[in-house]
Amino acid sequence: MCRLCALTSTEPLSPMKAIEALDVMREGHDGSGVGLFLSDLGGPWEELEGAPILSGTFTNEGLKRLDSFMMEIGFMTKYKLSIKTPKTAPPGVPKRDVYLIRAYELPEEWDHLPGDEIRNRLMQVRLQLRQMGEEKQDMIVFSFWPDCIMIKEIGDPMTVAEYLRLDRKELHARIILAQGRQNTNYAINLYACHPFFLQGIATMTNGENTAFVPIREFLSSRGFPGYMGYQSDSEVFTHIMHYMRHFLGLDVAYYKHIITPLQDEVLEKHSNGTFLKHLKRSCRRLIIDGPNCVIGCHPDKRVFMVQDRKKLRPGVVGGRPGLYAFSSELCGLDAMVPDRDKSKDIQPMHLDTVIVGPDRQEVRLCSQMDT
Repeated sequence: MCRLCALTSTEPLSPMKAIEALDVMREGHDGSGVGLFLSDLGGPWEELEGAPILSGTFTNEGLKRLDSFMMEIGFMTKYKLSIKTPKTAPPGVPKRDVYLIRAYELPEEWDHLPGDEIRNRLMQVRLQLRQMGEEKQDMIVFSFWPDCIMIKEIGDPMTVAEYLRLDRKELHARIILAQGRQNTNYAINLYACHPFFLQGIATMTNGENTAFVPIREFLSSRGFPGYMGYQSDSEVFTHIMHYMRHFLGLDVAYYKHIITPLQDEVLEKHSNGTFLKHLKRSCRRLIIDGPNCVIGCHPDKRVFMVQDRKKLRPGVVGGRPGLYAFSSELCGLDAMVPDRDKSKDIQPMHLDTVIVGPDRQEVRLCSQMDT
């Protein structure tokens, strides 16, 4: 099993707070990788509203190709953080030339484009860069989106964090998703490392999705360029949320109704049964087969946790107004918010969706029986 933790806070926090929680839970991951998703950013990024931020790793030659490509299509640098590492990497961590986090000014010709078109173009740029990197193995691009930073690397989470000096103030954020990886693939690919991200939606999963193939086939047939990659069976959880939001126009509370719909006899008595039966039929190929615990972040900065019907992967949520944490284990929650009222901790059951909104004042528990 992997280990997951997430923080949502009114004040920007260091990602080390999440890394330390992963370290407490280190018996549940094998040190084969760590992934970070940071949003609602603090520091210098806060003044760059709307500026897309590129996150990735590059060889020196790849960086030159990136600069040439971005200038050619009209993107100018507004702010950057380059993480250059010592000549010798710690055992188990690959040596990279540079980890780059760079904010860009949009091309002038985009000034009058509608928001949806800008969002689709940003995604297309990321996909182009990913393809370029895969062709020459000189760049790995995780995200290209406003108010979003992603860092992924092979190795033990604490070792990687110390090596990259992730405690720096430029990486403080109000939303932090972190995964300590348990490798279930034959080869370790950074694109297979959680969290996954698409157009403002991020998710990470502890478990195994044995319904991966039909879900991938359904999503791939939608004709949307962003539904690609799939080096991990868990990436579909991000894409299902995206499909639900962008194509069906549904909110987070309906996510469970798609991935783990209620039984037909229950829907017959449900107050919203007619709609939910139609949703179940039309999205039948998106039903998951776990066990899975999913933690994610919505574009409006809501953080959520859901589990499948089997509920064989633990998950707990707790905190206090202004700071809430999501964790695979209670010890991880204790590490992130030790001064909380533990009697208010929530361990969601198979019908539940746990949501903490952007005001970070309370935990909301939604049941499929009530939505």
